[in-house]
Amino acid sequence: MTDQITQAFGHPLERSKALSGDMPADRISLRDYLTEVEIGAFQQERGRHQRLRFNIVVEVRHDPGPLEDDVDRILSYDTITEAIEAELAAERLNLLETLAERISARILAEPQALRVFTRIEKLDRGPGALGVEIMRSHDDALPVPEAAAPGQGLVPLVIFLGPEAVTSGALTGWLDQLQAKKRPTILCCGPGGGQRPASASRQAQRRIDLLAIEQAAWVLAGRDRRCVVVNTRTELDWSMKHDQISLWAPSKIVLDAAGDRPDAVGDGTALALWFAEQMGARDLLVVGAPAPAAEGATRVTVLPVTDILPLP
Repeated sequence: MTDQITQAFGHPLERSKALSGDMPADRISLRDYLTEVEIGAFQQERGRHQRLRFNIVVEVRHDPGPLEDDVDRILSYDTITEAIEAELAAERLNLLETLAERISARILAEPQALRVFTRIEKLDRGPGALGVEIMRSHDDALPVPEAAAPGQGLVPLVIFLGPEAVTSGALTGWLDQLQAKKRPTILCCGPGGGQRPASASRQAQRRIDLLAIEQAAWVLAGRDRRCVVVNTRTELDWSMKHDQISLWAPSKIVLDAAGDRPDAVGDGTALALWFAEQMGARDLLVVGAPAPAAEGATRVTVLPVTDILPLP
């Protein structure tokens, strides 16, 4: 029992040694890698960075041939740090367990990697370190999802409906037109014209404004059942595959996004442009509203409210 406790609270290297049996594997390790990131399921963890500490040991396949001092013949230490950085950049996560699984899977995708011990600890959630440690082998690793490059797979047309467009009598005709085209389409709208509560906290105000957009989306959905309110990337992908017209509810994707994201909602057009870029859309149509002040790779076309939408 004492040995087991020692292994549990020691470096993952101790567990690797203890579980190696009579034929210990070669190992590479990363000790006390520190970074700051926004992560966590609790509301108090949103909108702020906290320190994470990573300790990872990788058991590697022995190459019987001479190394010849050739870096291409070994598993580089950069593989570990790049796996951490790639998964932290992919999206905002709630759970350390999810992050540990994804980092381990990315490392185990390397042909030299046999088994990985991954420990991640939060250093700012209390007087001690709170963390998780997992062990995964090459045989039970989850597949690493490949990120689709822009232009590959389903590329949606994103349409932002301004205040005049949302209430237009032409809405049914637009939906008929979009449905006939059978083109993956995602509608966006702004927060509407109603009075919203004001908060001195920027983070709280962003929540309020995002909820205002979602309220406006549900009002719009009530006008035509083909406007299906969707808030997750998984459901958006499913909707595009099944020719469903989605109406984006932004809170989850915006709040869970890693890296740069709009701080202020404004009239919603800049948020729609950001979203279009996240989805790999080549075109954003802005109907009945001014063009977003921001610039991006997605082409923006501003259209007046008319009976027909000239689709790109």
